[in-house]
Amino acid sequence: MNRRDALQRLARTGALALASGPALPGLAAGAAGRTPAQPEGPYYPVEPPPDADWDLLRVRGQGGRAGGAPLTLRGRVLATEGRPISGAIVEIWQADHRGNYNHPRARGRAAFDPAFQGYGTARTDGDGRYRFLTIVPVPYRGRPPHIHAKAGAEGREPLTTQLYIKDHPENGRDGMFWSIRHPGKRRLMMDIRPARLGDDLRGKSALFDFVL
Repeated sequence: MNRRDALQRLARTGALALASGPALPGLAAGAAGRTPAQPEGPYYPVEPPPDADWDLLRVRGQGGRAGGAPLTLRGRVLATEGRPISGAIVEIWQADHRGNYNHPRARGRAAFDPAFQGYGTARTDGDGRYRFLTIVPVPYRGRPPHIHAKAGAEGREPLTTQLYIKDHPENGRDGMFWSIRHPGKRRLMMDIRPARLGDDLRGKSALFDFVL
């Protein structure tokens, strides 16, 4: 299945959530240019899991909430001229709070947190906004904390990249991070801050705009 067919399949499954909330500040797309690409890595899902919605903290049919610090990740998908792109599909995938991926080739898969979805999809609303509820990424086996992401829209070249935590000390020791040309590094940073995510949930929040 090619990339375009996969995106269309995800859209048809209904496992996509419209973003919500007020308009967000972000990068001036025309000045910043396209979001820098990064390698997909070895743990992109072989096929989308049955539960692939925007809320990665709970898995359908599983009790309890995922371990780790809750994080709401939201932002927009923009064209390089700054126009919001509605109907774009954003995917994220990441390790659990112990640094394990849910993938057949991943070391530690047997210990993967069964309450963590590990992969999610969202479709942007009319203002180009998306939202995910996930966990703050953690470092593991020589890599800094990061979230893998893909974003695609009709008529636009799909983007694959990785999102890093701003000013995290592990960033400077990562070859993949240093392969990004300056000033592109700052365009892959998440500025993570404390937030109240709901009546019974406190955690962190981050804004990130994808520019296609």
